Order: sequence, then structure tokens, then C-alpha cells
Amino acid sequence: MTPPEVRSGDVLHLSRTASVQFIRPITVRVIRVLADWHTYHGWVWIDAYELNAAGDAVRRRTLFLMPAGARRLAQRDRPAGAALPQGGRGRRLRPVGTR
Repeated sequence: MTPPEVRSGDVLHLSRTASVQFIRPITVRVIRVLADWHTYHGWVWIDAYELNAAGDAVRRRTLFLMPAGARRLAQRDRPAGAALPQGGRGRRLRPVGTR
């Protein structure tokens, strides 16, 4: 049986079944898989954002895990046509030197 492939954008619940380092389970969104980092068969290194209960990124992490032990969660999709706020956090950008 082939372990599930981890890809950018995946939301994963990581517990001790993914690695002994996850004594306290965490949820992460995968930024990228570090395919050029050498590891044991069935294990991967990933860059990911740790998510809080609201689904907001709270910390960037580099993690070593076994994908077969990770649980893939359904992603919360943005409604079609929804625009991202300008300037992050809903602020409008103003030209330099104006108030």
C-alpha cells in the first residue's frame, strides 16, 4: 500500500501516529514538501503553517512526519467570487505621504 501523498495546500491533523514529536496534536497547512531533504522511506519533511482553532496561521514550522499517520482534513473554501481584503487585515492602502 502506498502512503498518501502530501501536497502544498493540504490541511493535516498531526498526532502521535504521524510522529512521536506530536504529543499534543496540531493542525497544519502544508506550504511545500521538502523533497530534496533526505529521509527514511515513508517519511517526509514539510514546511507548514500551524493553525489555531479558527484556522488562522499562527506559526511557521518545518516538520518531519510519516504521511501514513497524518489525517487529511477538509479545507474551508472561500466562497466563489469572494475577494481578499486589500492591504491585508482589511485595511486600504494609501499613497505615501497622505493621512
